[in-house]
Amino acid sequence: MGKKHNPRRGSMAHYPRKRTKRETPIVKHWPEGGSEPKLQGFAGYKAGMTHVFMIDYRPTSTTSGQEVMAPVTVVEVPPMKVVGMRLYEETTYGLTTLKEVWTDKLDKELLRTLPVPLKGKKPDLKSITDDGVDEVRVIVHSKPFDVKSVPKKKPEIMEMNIGGGTIKERVEYAKGLIGKDVDFNEFQVEGAMVDIISTSKGKGFQGLNKRFGVKLLTHKNSKHRRMIGTQGPWHPAWIMATVPNSGQMGYHKRTEFNKRILKVGKDPSEINPKGGFLHYGDVTNNYVLIHGSIPGVTKRLIRFRDAVRRKGVEVKVPEITYVSTSSKQGK
Repeated sequence: MGKKHNPRRGSMAHYPRKRTKRETPIVKHWPEGGSEPKLQGFAGYKAGMTHVFMIDYRPTSTTSGQEVMAPVTVVEVPPMKVVGMRLYEETTYGLTTLKEVWTDKLDKELLRTLPVPLKGKKPDLKSITDDGVDEVRVIVHSKPFDVKSVPKKKPEIMEMNIGGGTIKERVEYAKGLIGKDVDFNEFQVEGAMVDIISTSKGKGFQGLNKRFGVKLLTHKNSKHRRMIGTQGPWHPAWIMATVPNSGQMGYHKRTEFNKRILKVGKDPSEINPKGGFLHYGDVTNNYVLIHGSIPGVTKRLIRFRDAVRRKGVEVKVPEITYVSTSSKQGK
């Protein structure tokens, strides 16, 4: 007689499945840096997807060294403004702010996010030392008002970690960035592996069949097919969280590890398709090509981070032979 096998429906990896509190994700962990201090994060806006032809860089692939087609995601990455730095001290209760300093060169659009003095005092950088400092981060904000296709002017404020080198070197490096615009090249180069953190596409309130992939009940079931067979045992006398049920689907914070940067470009005409990207338009700033897909809808903020689970072959510069600029309008 065959053995009964009833695997659970849906993953318990992300619970509870509720809407994220904020659309701009927070990075909770940063990797160890190298020998030199550098910026460990960046942000951009998802434009859409296309495909490229490239030389397969994977040594164990059956098409290694051959020209293959690969899907890529285009992310527009305009420069970000560094408006301050924050030094943290490690305590028994976690990280505690030790010192903080802001620049006096603030954009007026920043008033849309938080109240700031447009004409402040010059920051006293000489008083900022590395005494008792365990982590160094810079405060940056995006520039959506410089992106033609993003219909908002309110900038997103976030922290980016400074990693690598000694604490003293990190502090000096952060001091040099205050009040300046930083490009994507300050963060990573072509061929590097990064983590993508963003908010997934929201699908609203969905039933358990679509949300968890539960099979439909048989036609012999009374009146209903799109429901669960049982809500659980008598004891415990409540519905357990592991039972598939209807609820929010999508609009969750998600992290994808080890995504390859195939190209960092400054000429948008190289990748803009005829008629523009669907629901986005044309890219007008610097851009990045990421191998594969990433979570989120178009125009949504995408955060990059140095890979914390570094895995994959070393690639200096991926060899791309062709980038598709054909129309995405279905014509």
